[in-house]
Amino acid sequence: MTALFRYQAALLVRSRRLLPPLIVYALFMGIGVQAGQPILDSFAWAGGALLFVAAWLVRVCVTNEPPAARHVAAAATSPARVHLASVLTALTCSAVLGAIGTAFVALITDPRSSDRQVHVPVGAATLAGLVTALACALLGTAVGALCNRPLLRGTARAMLSTIVAAMLVLVADGSPAHAAVSGLVTGSSRGHVTVPLLPLAATAALATAATAIACALASRRP
Repeated sequence: MTALFRYQAALLVRSRRLLPPLIVYALFMGIGVQAGQPILDSFAWAGGALLFVAAWLVRVCVTNEPPAARHVAAAATSPARVHLASVLTALTCSAVLGAIGTAFVALITDPRSSDRQVHVPVGAATLAGLVTALACALLGTAVGALCNRPLLRGTARAMLSTIVAAMLVLVADGSPAHAAVSGLVTGSSRGHVTVPLLPLAATAALATAATAIACALASRRP
């Protein structure tokens, strides 16, 4: 798996298809995160943006390899391992972006509540923002795993399904990503920080299940 992961990571880094999601994430951060804004609100925005980018990165990774090269790698190991390496590469990239975005927010935003009346501890807020970013990255990975190959192969159908599913899991009341993001917004209004560990655990379980399903189907429909 280590060799496959390095191979998929090298493909991603060298691919021009990596640039659009990176640019979109940078634009989201540039538009939604400004110097002096409340720190927890900014972390909520950054987490929501990362969910969409994480789902997009999964699509990039699972479709990035030329068919002939993918068949060779699958023959040398297995289609499931190749697909797992692709998904893990996307998740790793999303996690790195989330860490960078978290550091950016922590550096330029105002550590106070949304009404500017209550001081918010920067350390606790940064931890909550990082956990939220990871939770959103995990759920975005789950969306990408279920909305692209091998489950959905058509480009238009896969992209539309990815966008719609990402929107739904971000705004639906029962979604762990929604719970993490809304928890930051609520905390900002009260000046209270809550680290969303339960949503993180839920998104980890969902990402694991979604990836397992995709990898199992990859063995049957490479």
